[in-house]
Formats: sequence, structure tokens, C-alpha cells
Amino acid sequence: MGSERGPRERMVFSAAQLMRGGGVAAAGMRDVVARAQAPRGSLQHYFPGGKEQLVNEAVEWSGDYAARRVARFVAGLAKPSPSGLFAAMVRQWTDELESAPAATGCPVAAAVVDRGGSAESTRVAAAAAFDRWTRSVAGALTDMGVPAGRAGPLATLMIGTLEGALLIARAERDPRALTAAVAELGPLLDAAVPEGT
Repeated sequence: MGSERGPRERMVFSAAQLMRGGGVAAAGMRDVVARAQAPRGSLQHYFPGGKEQLVNEAVEWSGDYAARRVARFVAGLAKPSPSGLFAAMVRQWTDELESAPAATGCPVAAAVVDRGGSAESTRVAAAAAFDRWTRSVAGALTDMGVPAGRAGPLATLMIGTLEGALLIARAERDPRALTAAVAELGPLLDAAVPEGT
């Protein structure tokens, strides 16, 4: 979402980016407007619900973005596999951790963790965002031959493991937890595909 987008879209994107590094508190209205290069008066126009509405829309955008990325990750795999998909999902974060450690984080998780600055509507938005992402991963797993009954739980495991490893990696400023997650979870994921599939 670049400068070709209107001020509303730029503000939602900017809020998501600010939340990645510092949670809901980092998405201050002035900072969002400045980062989005939007007119100050546009906040009230586009977000009559104030910061809560802006944060919720940033969470929604982030969930949609994560869900869409799954198809791109699969398309980039020479031979799609559950472990390959998980490694691609994690690689995005290890790359970002190396280039911008302070800004690396999931805005959806940040909205949940930062409950002091979040409303109930933000929790609901985050749950919906995780649901979209999980359904996207589960669909990809099913396409790879994972039985439908296991695809959803494995998608939840993949996302939960990724989010937890990302939290540890941010605390340590080291991708160790992310690379360990790929190495240890990969074989379990691939074993979910019945032989001959």
C-alpha cells in the first residue's frame, strides 16, 4: 500500500506498520497522519470512531494481508509442502528481523497483547484476522494433501508457533527461535500428508 493509495488507505497501512514495532500505543494519531502524509483533518473524516476504529481497520488489513501472502508463498515453492510453506512464512520474519529488528512484529498479535490500549472491538477484529489467516493456511495445506480434519488444527499450530517464535526472536534480537521452529515443526507438518499423495 504505497503513495498511489488515498489518504485513508495510507493511514490504515501506517497504523499497521507502527503497531508492528510498538503495539497499539505506538499508533498515535499524529504519528499515523505524519507517516501517511495525510491531511490532519482527514482523521475525523475517515475515522469518526477515532483511534479504536483506525486500529481495528489496521488489524483487519493485516489479517487480509497475511491470508493473501499464503498463496504467494505457495506459488514460490518449487514443490509445495507443508514444511516449505511454514519455512516461507517464517522467512519473511527472519529477513525483517535482520533488516529492521525494532519494527519487526505482527500488528494483529500486538493488538491482542497490548490490551491496555485495546478495546473489546479490537480483540474481535484480531480474532477475525487470525481466523482469515488460519483458513488461508488450512486451505493451502488441504491442497497439498493434508486431510481436511487436520488442516485447520495444523494451520493454528503453524501460526501459533510462528507468533510465539517471533516474540522470542524480537526479545532476543536473534532469529534463533524462528529457525528452530522451522527445523522442529517441518517434519511434523510433512508427516500429515498421507503417503502417495
